[in-house]
Amino acid sequence: MDFSPTSSGCTKGIRCTADINGQCPDQLKAPGGCNNPCTVFKTDQYCCNSGTCDPTDFSKFFKNLCPDAYSYPKDDATSTFTCPTGTNYKVVFCP
Repeated sequence: MDFSPTSSGCTKGIRCTADINGQCPDQLKAPGGCNNPCTVFKTDQYCCNSGTCDPTDFSKFFKNLCPDAYSYPKDDATSTFTCPTGTNYKVVFCP
């Protein structure tokens, strides 16, 4: 997936070409895809309901495959950013 700004004022985009579904951990496999660990386990460790979150093995797995993507609440600053109101984007699902 490629989610890139096409207008000025925002220089950062998100790109991930990894086959996440093909490499999905067995515990998270779902028909046709890969589940979120919170959906599967429903624990604070994976859902971050308490507001205190640390990376998990699953978030590290996804972050390793797609470093630009936001993988868990309070993820590192490299994947949390904003673009100005009115920014236009190009979205490509299979780059």
